[in-house]
Formats: sequence, structure tokens, C-alpha cells
Amino acid sequence: DPKVPVLYEVERTRTGKSFSVRSVKAIQHGKPIFTCQASFQLTQGSPVQHQFTMPTVPPPEELLTQEELIQKNPNLAERYRKHLNKIQAEDVPIDIKPVNPPDVFCSEPQEPKQVFWGRARGGETDMKVHCCVAAYISDYAFLGTALLPHRQYHIKFMVSLDHSMWFHAPFRADHWMLYECESPWAGGCRGLVQGRLWRRDGVLAVTCAQEGVIRVQQVPEQSKL
Repeated sequence: DPKVPVLYEVERTRTGKSFSVRSVKAIQHGKPIFTCQASFQLTQGSPVQHQFTMPTVPPPEELLTQEELIQKNPNLAERYRKHLNKIQAEDVPIDIKPVNPPDVFCSEPQEPKQVFWGRARGGETDMKVHCCVAAYISDYAFLGTALLPHRQYHIKFMVSLDHSMWFHAPFRADHWMLYECESPWAGGCRGLVQGRLWRRDGVLAVTCAQEGVIRVQQVPEQSKL
């Protein structure tokens, strides 16, 4: 309830020389609505270093934003258009450029993977704020990746159960970052998705994982006679 204050209870779970852990409980109307565990580490060097390779994709300058896709394609499905217009109306301060925009008219299964560029419409601020903005971006269309092989169904209910993030390297959320999303598994009304946020210079900045509830309704087949 955005009209009711949220009480945050912070527990000092562990305080060590290199790592510290804090547990946070958000309470509203006397009941917990959110729990978070945050782990902090002092900056330390190590010869043990490696990372995956960033996908090769067109740069953001060669791609269209969602708003530009709406203007360019007057034949967008009305429901999809209303969804995108709603995002615009909410004035979300995030620019999104899909690398391979989905065909909204097609219900054929697709591989459970998607890639898009994203950045915040902001300016100079400290790293803690950039981490918060990255957390916001990381949830964008994330769980929907698990639905790409199942586009013949209508979504009845979809919400995240948990969301984890690991921060690897400093970054700026107001610079273009590539978000690589994939869903290795779905079943039992649940879906699992994994994501990697890449800096434009190829450095892996953040790794994400999320599990969510997915309930769908099958679309009745239309007669072809």
C-alpha cells in the first residue's frame, strides 16, 4: 500500500573482517511484506579471475527504443500497443532497446532467451544509487523470458518469488548496459530465469537469478474451416 509507511527492521546477521551480512524485514500493516539479505565485502584483489564472454550484438545506436518501435510500426497488436503506451505513461526513467523485438502477431514458440540494451535517464550519482537502479532494470521483462516457448497461452498471474543479484564490477546505470536473459527451466507453475548485465566494454557487472509463479490460460483453438 503506497499510502502506508513501511517499517524496516535491520538485523546485524554477521560482521566480519572481509564480509558482513545484514538481514532486512519490511513491515506494513503489522505484517512482513518483504525480506532481504545483503552481503557486503571489502574490495580485495585475487589472481583467480574469469568471466563469460559478452554476446556479440548490434550497438544501441543501431537499434530502436520501444517508443520508436511503436511509432514505426502502426500495425502493432492493440493489446501490445496499450501495454507499451502504459509504460510510457508511467514515465519510467529507463530507456530500453530490444536486440530482437518479439513478433507480437506470432504465437509460435521461441527459445527462452532475450537480449536488450538498457540505461537510466539520469546523471552523476554514487555507486549505491547505480546498484539500486540496476536492481530495477534487472526485473524488467525478466520472468517473461520463461514464457517465450509458451506464447500460445494467456497469462493469468505472474509474480516473482525471489530475486538474487551478485555485483561483480563497478558500473554506471545511466550508461548503456546489455541485459542477457535466459530461462533454463519452467514447470509446476514456476519459472526460473537467469540474467547477466554487461558493461559496454565487455565487463560482466552483475549476475541475476529469479524464480516466479506463472499461471496461464490456454487460448481455445480457432477452427480453420
